[in-house]
Formats: sequence, structure tokens, C-alpha cells
Amino acid sequence: MNRFSSLLHEHGLVLQRTTTQVLQINVGKKCNQTCVHCHVNAGPARREMMTRETMLRLLAWLAQTAIPTVDITGGAPELNPHFRFLVEEARSLNRRVMDRCNLTILFEPGQENLAEFLAHHQVEVVASLPCYGPENVDKQRGDGVFDKSIRALQKLNGLGYGRDENLQLNLVYNPNGVSLPAPQKALEEDYKTRLHNDFGIVFNHLFTITNMPIARFASFLQKSGKLDEYQELLVNAFNPQAVQGLMCRNTLNISWQGEVYDCDFNQMLGLPWSKGQKAPLYLWDINPHNIETRPILTANHCFGCTAGAGSSCGGALV
Repeated sequence: MNRFSSLLHEHGLVLQRTTTQVLQINVGKKCNQTCVHCHVNAGPARREMMTRETMLRLLAWLAQTAIPTVDITGGAPELNPHFRFLVEEARSLNRRVMDRCNLTILFEPGQENLAEFLAHHQVEVVASLPCYGPENVDKQRGDGVFDKSIRALQKLNGLGYGRDENLQLNLVYNPNGVSLPAPQKALEEDYKTRLHNDFGIVFNHLFTITNMPIARFASFLQKSGKLDEYQELLVNAFNPQAVQGLMCRNTLNISWQGEVYDCDFNQMLGLPWSKGQKAPLYLWDINPHNIETRPILTANHCFGCTAGAGSSCGGALV
């Protein structure tokens, strides 16, 4: 039993699946950015990419279910050559579709009409923006990223995002360094005030997400001698009230190859659902109507989702 599971047991808590509300699909690890906090180790040199054949198998499985939301992530998911096909097919199944967008992708070659495509299909944009000023953003995501991000948000606003109720625009905040996110509501108010006053930008919600000490961020912490300090921060900030809202309870996470995980973090740590002899389960191998109450695979990184106000792909939990 790992440290996280032991603490759940001490609090009399059981972590298991409920009704699946979100099918989160990682369509590849290629990205036009190389961010310090990235738990995927995504970057321009990555070649892992979901094929159209795999997408078709996922879509056939999805069509058998009532799962309302498809959450597309990466890498920069838009760099998958079949990204638009996946969006169109998921929308044709009348599912809400979310795109985890880094904003600068809108200015990459071949993506010139991406914003218009997203708006046409009423795709919810969940956009990374670690601060409302350039210093923190460029430090975390690369030189010039802030200015491009602002131009991208202005372009999305011009298409109705953040203004039209059918065009949701949500921002994501990740803290720098060894710290938990600030309170989500107060930070959202600051973002809305500053972005509107400085750039005329509007958006719907801000999601605060705790950085996970895995992959590239773990390497960053290790090099700076702060990995143990950060891990203890997460453990000491454990909040049992966050457990019931954890995204692993109602989300199925799918790798670029179609393997099933409880969450994106488990995927990056190689902790898949498995059958005999640890062989991974693929989405098309499981019965969509027979996965409720399944136990969730945990490890010590799970403290990241239960620290402070909690953390999920939809922001704070309590």
C-alpha cells in the first residue's frame, strides 16, 4: 500500500469510479512548446501520434455510451493530422468537445483557420495562460509566448469566444516553483480585471491546476534540489474533502495508442488498466456499461490532486 492509499485508509475513504462523464483522449505528445511544468514531456521532437484507425475505434466505442464530454489533449492536440476529424466525428455524436489549447498553436503553419474551425464546431477552448503578465508566462512556457497568447485570445474573442454562451473560453493557471495555486475564485477575478483592462480580453472561467512532480517538472525540481520539499508540501496539504471530486472518479483517460488509464498523470507514469500478466487494456476491450465502482490505481503523485483546494482538469475541487 502506497503512502497515498494509506492516508485514504486512515480517513476511512475509498477511491473508486462513478459514472463516466468525460472521455479524455491524448492524441499525441508533439507540441510547438517545451514548458517547464509539462508532465507529458511534450515538445517539437516527439513523434507519438494517434492514428485515424485508433480514433475510429474510440469513436465506435463512444457511440455505445452516453458519455457527454470528449476532452482532447496532447501535446498540442491540434498538431495531430486527424485532430479535426476527431472533433467533427465527436460533435456528430452530439458530444461536448473540449480542446486543451496552448494558444500559440493558432499561429503555427497550417493552423491559420484553426480558431474559425473551433468556433464553427462550438468546441470549448481550455487555454493555458500561467499569468496575466509576460514575465511568468515566458519563463514557464518560452520567450514570446505571452504576446502570442494575448493575440490568440483576442482572435478567439473576435469570433465570439468568452461572449457567446455556446463558445466557452476557459483559462488554466499553473503556479511557478514550489507552491500550490492561489485561491481559484480570487485569482479568476484578478485575471478578468487585468486581461480586460490591459488587453480587452474576456473569458468564462479560470481553472487552477497544481503542478505534478513527474516527468519534466520533476526533473526541474530535482535539478534545483527541491523535489523532496515539493513532495512533502503536497503530502502536508492533503485535503480529504477533495477526494470525492477527483477527476479519476468520472474520467476515462486514453493514450495515443488507445490504452485506458484512470488519469493523464497515470498515463505518463505508465500505470494503465491491465488484464492478465499486466498487459494493458485498450478502450475497445472494456464494457462501457460495466466499469462503475472499479478501484482506481493510485501512487504518491495523487497527493497533487488532493493538496489544498484540490486540483483537476476542471480546476479546484473545494
